[in-house]
Amino acid sequence: MSELFDIKGKAALVTGGSRGIGEMIARGLVQAGARVIIASRKTPELEASAQQLGAHGECHAITSDLSSPEGATALAASVQERFPTLDILVNNAGATWGAPLDEFPASGWDRVLHTNVEGVFHLTIALLPALRSAATADDPARVINIGSIDGLRAPVMENYSYSASKAAVHMLTRHLAKRLAGEHITVNAIAPGPFQSRMTAFMLDEPQSRNQVEQMVPLGRIGRPDDVVGLTLMLASRAGSYLTGTIIPLDGGITGCG
Repeated sequence: MSELFDIKGKAALVTGGSRGIGEMIARGLVQAGARVIIASRKTPELEASAQQLGAHGECHAITSDLSSPEGATALAASVQERFPTLDILVNNAGATWGAPLDEFPASGWDRVLHTNVEGVFHLTIALLPALRSAATADDPARVINIGSIDGLRAPVMENYSYSASKAAVHMLTRHLAKRLAGEHITVNAIAPGPFQSRMTAFMLDEPQSRNQVEQMVPLGRIGRPDDVVGLTLMLASRAGSYLTGTIIPLDGGITGCG
């Protein structure tokens, strides 16, 4: 049974891997024995995270900005210099924006859609040579996109471009899964509910607000690092090799029990 979730020696890239859910996933992959690259825009924060994760195994840092096709292409080139064969791609990097409906700016659409949707598409396509090099019928290469429950149901917050972008990520996941299944590359998405991160700090750092959020979750708590790491390891290992085109809510029952 220990071999079922084994990813030792596999090469992985986690975008947005310096903080939040991306850092949780990267830490779990490193601790499970994978060779990991983390990527994000802010070099000092990124390198500090890579150094911390490096205490548990192999972890490298590449500064990148996925809000443009050129940025995605540049990151893919740098990754393939280090890992010509890539077993696991975790598309986690994302942006958000909140504003009242009548005041929602065009910039709030452009930045979010460019990063959250176009970044996922352009990076995945640019890394196909490395993913194809890793892919076999018995052990497919894995693409794991990080969506959101805000792409599954109408959010409470006025984050219109974010929710639209995550719904797009979910459909893109299905479309890529259908196209790449014949090449032994699986594509799945995790749709997290509330987890502690910089993006959710405004509602989770204050005790009263956090309690209100937890009361909305059928299981009565926000997500923990082990929750997202466990699901990622399943999707990245032999345990998840027969699964593709799925959107998995990781939300304590918010969408499933609503």
